[in-house]
Amino acid sequence: MKLSTVASLALLLPAVLSAQTASHEARAKEIFKQLVEINTTQSVGNTTQAAEAMAVRFKATGFPDADVRVLGPSAKKGNLVVRYRGTGAKRPMILVAHLDVVEAKREDWSMDPFVLTEKDGYFYGRGTADDKTMAAVFVANLLRLRSEGFRPSRDIILMLTADEEGGPENGVKWLIANHGPLIDAEFAINEGGGGVMRKGKYVTNEVQAAEKVYQDLRLEVRNSGGHSSLPVKDNAIYRLAAGLSRLAAVEFPPQLNDITRAYFTRAAPAQLDAQTRADMLAVAKEPMDRAAAARLSAQSAYFNSLLRTTCVATRLDAGHAPNALPQLATANVNCRILPGVPVSAVVTELTKVLADPAIQISLVDEATPSRPAVLREDVMSATESIVTSMFPGVPVVPVMSTGATDGLFLRNAGIPTFGVDGLFDDIDDVRAHGRDERVGVKQFNEDLEFQYRLITMLSK
Repeated sequence: MKLSTVASLALLLPAVLSAQTASHEARAKEIFKQLVEINTTQSVGNTTQAAEAMAVRFKATGFPDADVRVLGPSAKKGNLVVRYRGTGAKRPMILVAHLDVVEAKREDWSMDPFVLTEKDGYFYGRGTADDKTMAAVFVANLLRLRSEGFRPSRDIILMLTADEEGGPENGVKWLIANHGPLIDAEFAINEGGGGVMRKGKYVTNEVQAAEKVYQDLRLEVRNSGGHSSLPVKDNAIYRLAAGLSRLAAVEFPPQLNDITRAYFTRAAPAQLDAQTRADMLAVAKEPMDRAAAARLSAQSAYFNSLLRTTCVATRLDAGHAPNALPQLATANVNCRILPGVPVSAVVTELTKVLADPAIQISLVDEATPSRPAVLREDVMSATESIVTSMFPGVPVVPVMSTGATDGLFLRNAGIPTFGVDGLFDDIDDVRAHGRDERVGVKQFNEDLEFQYRLITMLSK
């Protein structure tokens, strides 16, 4: 071959790669748009529709029907399970993301929450941050790998699930109970980790290996009520409100475990200001510096939640008529409990805080705790390698998720599960579950490439 030909090919290669990247990003956005615009809320949504839409894409690219299955306990609660066949040299791995999303009211949003809107460098829509970016990225990357003829060393099992957001028929829980052998795997990659950004700077990339325990509590005050023209001091609403005011003023004591101590130690050097760096190192020491913990808690809701059990009122309901004294007043208090702390201990503490025997506390369902997973060398080394390549200078740190994920069911089934993601989000502007939920367009495309490299490295 002539040197001029070689030179021409060398000049052409970047353009070809750029075109391939643009094509891959365009397909991922198309999948993302389709998922966001299928309503998958508990009230009127349908995860089966979303699962079947993705199943069509897999079958169209040559996946056998037997390896693309939509399974669920009811017509609207479908889960997608796809098996990308490998050589079998290693045991399978799972990629899991959930299709269901929390409720979103059009009147609360600046735009339609169920239309993917690209504006000012962001993708807006319900589920963009939690968890349809991950679902779309997984789908797009498996389709890409299939088109490239990639033959993994292990089967890759994709699970796009229903009911992670607190539905009555949890998708992962149901799959484990009814199709355990189908999803048996060595480990799983899930949500719960990812990148932390502050003031535009990429600060840390977090690998989730533990999570807090989710527990809803019902607070209830009853009395005989009566006519509103004859008010009495013993009012169910007032008593409940007074108890909730006392709850609002109380903090549980700070407490660390191995994962959170490692987080504060390793994440400290990457913080933007000297005081935060010093405080993070101070809380990680034994004994903990309580003043430093107080400053971190005041600075960031995220730091506060990493440091302690939290309980917060999330719903209120009272009365039966506008012209009657209330016979019943209730509140839902949502607790996120540190691993290893008994639910009974939290209830005991709240009983003291509410300080009113008229306020009855009961459990709403029963908490499902899970033990922290032991960090795997292959998962950590792959993550660190990719982060170093894509985001130089950003440390990879283990973390305890402040929320709850389907990972707890997988861990309890003996499948170590880790939250690993390349999506960076602003720690001071977390919109998951909230108004105008969004992810950055740049960050979405970075995550697409991050997960492509991660899947490849863990299965080559």
